[in-house]
Amino acid sequence: MDSRFLNVVVNGDSMWPTLKQGSTAKFERIDSNLVTVGQVVLLDHPFMPNLRIIKRIQSIEDGKLFLVGDNPDPTASEDSHNFGMVDIALFIAVLSQE
Repeated sequence: MDSRFLNVVVNGDSMWPTLKQGSTAKFERIDSNLVTVGQVVLLDHPFMPNLRIIKRIQSIEDGKLFLVGDNPDPTASEDSHNFGMVDIALFIAVLSQE
């Protein structure tokens, strides 16, 4: 398998209805300079080592990302509303459009 792609099993409802609990999402490793607002990304959690999270980029400013979940229930997602903007260095991959 091409190491450019990662298959990730979704754990939780923060990205519902885009990604459902238990489904497998395909992510593509790209240069972090190519990420844009609106993309769904895989990244390391800013405060919990060894935990990866999936969120949508709401804004990008000075090398930092403001991340949100897609679930309309505000209590369903731990995101930048809870932990603030995160460094783009935590970025791993973007949801593949394939």
